[in-house]
Amino acid sequence: MNPSNPAHECWFLTGATAVGKTQVALSLAEKLGAEIVSLDSMAVYRGMDIGTAKPTPDEQVRVRHHLIDVVDPSEEFSIERYLELAKQAISAIKSRGREVLFAGGTPLYLKALLRGMSSGPPANWELREQIAADVEEFGSEVLHQRLQQLDPLAASQIHPHDTRRLTRALEVFRATGEPISHQQTHFEEGTSAEKCRVFVLRRSREEQHDRINDRVEQMLERGLIDEVKQLTAKGKTLGRTASQAVGYCEVIEYLSGGDYKQMVARIKARTRRFAKRQGTWFRSLSECRFIDLTAVSEADSIAEQIVDSSSI
Repeated sequence: MNPSNPAHECWFLTGATAVGKTQVALSLAEKLGAEIVSLDSMAVYRGMDIGTAKPTPDEQVRVRHHLIDVVDPSEEFSIERYLELAKQAISAIKSRGREVLFAGGTPLYLKALLRGMSSGPPANWELREQIAADVEEFGSEVLHQRLQQLDPLAASQIHPHDTRRLTRALEVFRATGEPISHQQTHFEEGTSAEKCRVFVLRRSREEQHDRINDRVEQMLERGLIDEVKQLTAKGKTLGRTASQAVGYCEVIEYLSGGDYKQMVARIKARTRRFAKRQGTWFRSLSECRFIDLTAVSEADSIAEQIVDSSSI
């Protein structure tokens, strides 16, 4: 644990999408006297409310939130920018004598807050487009094999179908001539869970899948398609990152002439895969303590359990 890292004095509540973080976070924040800092890479975009399951205005009044609605969807938003704003939020909240509770489900943000990061060179979109074309032509498995030759350590930590991380690893090697794993060694050094306040909510696989399916249906009923229409009206476009958000890219494809039922099925399937990847990330972090939920779990009791289990 690095005492110079302000995030190590904070609380964290995370878990896979649709696990039920929001209500527990609100209750936990009230018990701690905390303000919530979003740990969601898509909640930073203005107007992307339904598909990101952003806290409602009433919930944001109930507990003060930070790092929500930071930039327009047409803008790019980097992890470096997130860390900069998170540090500022921590300082401001602490100055008011309040606790800091990070809540959300972006594992990369969580890992970077806890361990720091070596970001490597800035994004090279020309290289990324070339790699994306290679993925389209040859498939991600072939590029994963290529990465195994260039950077075996990075390849061992990246799933062959994880095109985002695969692309970044290949991009860094092409841009610098050095393996990304050489630049990220310190990023893998964790701290024991007992020295941290990092709590991960999780449910059984079957229950999680049911909740994901229900979440997708509810988002569509609440107007996800109209939200995307508004975001893309009058020739407006979403930036590279925002347009890849789960649900949004599928709706954009549907609006260009796709089939509704296929769109719904793709959103559900992609969300399930995303939740699975989140779980893999959380299990890889030594800082995490897991809280198992059931259908009858209540937010207040879970929040109380978290407070009682914290020994630091």
